[in-house]
Amino acid sequence: MSSPYFGLHVSQWETKTIEMIRSYPMSTDTIVEVVTETWESIFKSTIGRYAKIGEHIFPTPQMMGIFVHELIPLEIATRFPDDWRRDETGDEKDLVYIPDNQFSTEIKCSSSKNRIFANRSYAQRPTDAKKSKSGYYIAINFEKFGEREGLPALRLIRFGWLDHGDWVGQKAATGQQARLKPDSNAKKLLQLYPVNKVR
Repeated sequence: MSSPYFGLHVSQWETKTIEMIRSYPMSTDTIVEVVTETWESIFKSTIGRYAKIGEHIFPTPQMMGIFVHELIPLEIATRFPDDWRRDETGDEKDLVYIPDNQFSTEIKCSSSKNRIFANRSYAQRPTDAKKSKSGYYIAINFEKFGEREGLPALRLIRFGWLDHGDWVGQKAATGQQARLKPDSNAKKLLQLYPVNKVR
């Protein structure tokens, strides 16, 4: 599938992103509701016999990201079982839209204030054997334990479409991380939370 941004100037990207978000088969309000409720539910859960996150154990950002990454698809699939499901194979997106795969979605989490990261492979042109790195993304930024008193909070929920060309791999031969180009980060992921700017 060719990029929906093909031939567009950077100044046109935000308008295109809004258009694509409005065509998505789930409202931005629902996305925000699911993410915020999922985040809050983590601190109400018990692990083992009595351990509570934020009271007895204080997971690393990587572990918190795993919780969010796993629970959001589960919540959406539970709410809309005829339309959405979790990924079942390595070549599927994290959240699969059953009626039309073009709306299947990746979920990225980070404790950075406003950036998300991915495996270096995201900056490489995909082969037929791998899932496409282009598509819809839900990007979630959250605080780490210890940044302030109390439980860590969500910083940002953003949503949009990214192509593999939006990612830049680390230059070092041993580098395993990819980051977004500044224009892509600013214009292809639009903020839904704390204020939903896309209606």
